[in-house]
Amino acid sequence: MELKDRDAMKKAVAREALKFVEDDMVVGLGTGSTTSYFIEYLGKLIAEEELEIYGIPTSYQSRILAVENGIPLASLDEFDGVDLAVDGADEVDPELNLIKGRGAALTMEKCIEYRAGTFVVLVDESKLVGRLGKRMPVPVEVIPAVWRVVAEELEVFNARAELRMAEKKDGPVVTDNGNFIIDAMFPRIDDPLDLEVELNTIPGVIENGIFADMADVVLVGTGEGVRRLER
Repeated sequence: MELKDRDAMKKAVAREALKFVEDDMVVGLGTGSTTSYFIEYLGKLIAEEELEIYGIPTSYQSRILAVENGIPLASLDEFDGVDLAVDGADEVDPELNLIKGRGAALTMEKCIEYRAGTFVVLVDESKLVGRLGKRMPVPVEVIPAVWRVVAEELEVFNARAELRMAEKKDGPVVTDNGNFIIDAMFPRIDDPLDLEVELNTIPGVIENGIFADMADVVLVGTGEGVRRLER
């Protein structure tokens, strides 16, 4: 099947992700435009097949979409783990390390996807990069009171750090957790896992958008169809 535009690619990978869904699953519901299609399709699948599935949303956005599509909701506190998590990514390197967080939901995404038995990532081919950070900054969620101090610490890592500003409100973006986002552009990321750990040691940092060694499968929408990459 030839996919002529990016929206068609997003829909194709979202449909492909349904193949990982089984009855009696707890499913982590990611945030973003591609994952929104998956949530819509999952709701239809639950209704048509009468499946017993609970969704754990990663954001208010995914929670609202899940409710609209009839997906029963739960929280991490209610289950021992997550069977399947499905989410998008902003960059994917050849080792399937990710940069995520353009939707500012990175902290809850990481909490849920870290617990998932299988973590499936949905992207179009434009998100594939030879090395993380080539095009996208690393989002860093920080406590508002110390954002400037954290930005200075990030510059010690030779990163260009900018507080993310909102587009439809005055002032900075505020996450679902009530925090700020700093976008840190690094000149080069040679060891994603090491940098992920180091960033989280900075006092005031809640979480960062490097997801190293977490993705199990990446479904890539291309002009020719869906490509499947596995760790």
